[in-house]
Amino acid sequence: MTRGHDDVVQWYRDPVSCLQSTLATVLIHAGEDPLAALGQAWEFRYLPGDVRPEEFYWPCRVPGDLARSVLPYLKVTSRWHALHASDPLTPWQDALERGELPIIVVDNYHLPFRPAYHDVHAAHLLVLCAVDRDSGTVHVSDAMPPAFHGTLAVEDLLRACDSPCPPDHQDRFFSGQPVGGRWLQVRLDAPSPPLTRQRLREVLTENLRGFTQDGTTPASHWAGRDGLRRYRELLAHAVRAAAVPTLGEVYTHGWSQQAQAALHGELLRRCGFAWELPRLAEAGRRVEHVAHSWTAVRVCAAHWSASPPGPRKSPERLLRHFDRLSRSYDVALAAVDEAVREL
Repeated sequence: MTRGHDDVVQWYRDPVSCLQSTLATVLIHAGEDPLAALGQAWEFRYLPGDVRPEEFYWPCRVPGDLARSVLPYLKVTSRWHALHASDPLTPWQDALERGELPIIVVDNYHLPFRPAYHDVHAAHLLVLCAVDRDSGTVHVSDAMPPAFHGTLAVEDLLRACDSPCPPDHQDRFFSGQPVGGRWLQVRLDAPSPPLTRQRLREVLTENLRGFTQDGTTPASHWAGRDGLRRYRELLAHAVRAAAVPTLGEVYTHGWSQQAQAALHGELLRRCGFAWELPRLAEAGRRVEHVAHSWTAVRVCAAHWSASPPGPRKSPERLLRHFDRLSRSYDVALAAVDEAVREL
């Protein structure tokens, strides 16, 4: 039997996706504070033509390196691998022996512990903790509700890993793309420096610079305030043209932006209270409001994409929600700017 580590810990916050929850488990395993690691970065980023129907979709700032894109302030790298058809378990065992925890792409339809078992197809992530060839089982961790940490038959996991994940009308946002036997190797190259007031001030200053477009963002990326403006134009055109695929992407892409804002806001609130800095705590609350504002945009866009246009589905409704979201970004950015001066 190849074991991972008995101290594997689950971590979850609402409204994170399986991307943040699995990375959090890997970070805790490496001795990191998951909120401090996941909550430092905050941006708006959209990559036209890049959105994929997966729960863990992320608009990567570093092509091919998912973990580094999610955790730009950590010395971390990640690499996607594909399972070997003749010997799928050995690469996972090798990673576990090195002290790594593989993050595996699965289709929930084939996992007995998921509510979607034999009901709904959806691309999802979980953490592999151990492989036992003798018993034909693996030990996995999935922090997404309902949380599971236990044994799974190898056949079930491999079936979930190799699923075509066909389009499913019950979950059109996270199905329709083959899982492809993918798994993610994440390596933390160096421990994170302590999150001091000076360090956080530097991070917030860099985040603010990203929203003002300092010329470092690739032209193909819609980022910052200008990216928000262009994204609204895209939504306005999509609604009036009844462009269902574009509107369906909003739910998936929006989850990445919502989760990041929620964690960033929580981190600022935590630091603000711990350091007795009221403006920093208030900035955290304002950023969390951005996360809450994403809910109306995502749900409204999903409603538009899931059923034919009707009298109750006016274009102005979705755009009104997005305008409120844009204003919440403006208020939060102003609050973070004040917090930087307080720091």
